[in-house]
Amino acid sequence: MTRHYGMDWLRIGAFALLIFYHIGMVFVPWNFHVKSTHVATWATLPMLATNAWRLTLLFVVSGYASRALLRRSSGVGGFIGNRTFRLLVPLLFGMAVIVPPQPWVELVTKHAYSGGYATFWLHDYFRFATLAGLSLPTWNHLWFVVYLWVYTLALGLVLLVARSPAPQRVFDKVFAGVGVLIVPLAWLIAVHGWIFPMAAESHALFGDWIAHATFLPAFLFGFGLAGSEPAMAAIGRWWRVGAVLAVVGYAFIIGVERTWPGDTPAPRWIYPFYGAAHAVQQWAAIVALIGIAERYLNRDLPIRPMLTEAVFPFYLVHQTIIVVAMWAILPAGLPGWAEFAILVVATIGGCWLFYVVGRAIPPLRPLIGLRSGRPAALPRRTAAAAL
Repeated sequence: MTRHYGMDWLRIGAFALLIFYHIGMVFVPWNFHVKSTHVATWATLPMLATNAWRLTLLFVVSGYASRALLRRSSGVGGFIGNRTFRLLVPLLFGMAVIVPPQPWVELVTKHAYSGGYATFWLHDYFRFATLAGLSLPTWNHLWFVVYLWVYTLALGLVLLVARSPAPQRVFDKVFAGVGVLIVPLAWLIAVHGWIFPMAAESHALFGDWIAHATFLPAFLFGFGLAGSEPAMAAIGRWWRVGAVLAVVGYAFIIGVERTWPGDTPAPRWIYPFYGAAHAVQQWAAIVALIGIAERYLNRDLPIRPMLTEAVFPFYLVHQTIIVVAMWAILPAGLPGWAEFAILVVATIGGCWLFYVVGRAIPPLRPLIGLRSGRPAALPRRTAAAAL
């Protein structure tokens, strides 16, 4: 399996987008753990440009990367064991150490919680019950790790049962032409426009059917794509059409949002159409982005290996940095642009520090999702470019 640098860059970009999206959550009317006093309805419009496809893209590129990990593993059992260790250890560490400041800030800013952080962590966080409507302990943004692990187990089961190349041949046949665009579109339109119209994901794992109906097929598609030259070639032919369709879907969504803004209830008849437009934007944008990665980004740069390694530690810690930093600067009463700038600098700097320190200390490496052992030194030019 030849390494596809374009998919590496797409994975890096998807996680970078996630960081900026969560910074944006501070400034839009949607629910989040802490909010700026400068909430702006207009900010939802650029957020909606990525809202439909950003998480689905993460599962596609994760499925693609899983194919390479399987090739390097000692069979399916070794693959599952490695992924279980590399995902569940950071998850447990994250739930116990990284995530707790988020519900504490939410309780302090929204529910007048009077206890300090030490009191919260020692006496309230591990209650395995609710506090002011929050279920504690929680995985918050680390739900992605939970879902990825469950989908990896499902993939492993499929691989153990279907040991022949037949599933890959079927994949190649179905997605070798325009099917790479219309087959997933048909499924997602059914999911968002008919089966679960306007339904929201819960990220609670159990009962989150709309999420599983979307993300599990995306993960499996990414795995199949990693072994399918016909499907990648088809994306190379159809990605421009995907880009146009994604813009059309986004335009419809913006039209609905402007017609019924804020808390204005939209009529029920619009729900299936909105869901269908969401689905069109979702898959068409992913096809377009993979096509761009295939056409323009499939080349290596010295900084890529470091960024490829850093994205998971960045993901683990970024939301806690955003929430705590916003809580810290709230009393200053800064203008919105200043808050945004501070959050960007604090989040990138904090994530970089978390990664550099964690990778340099062998016992900490598994806790932040890195391979065990002593790290290689970061090349000076690479480290300087990252800063």
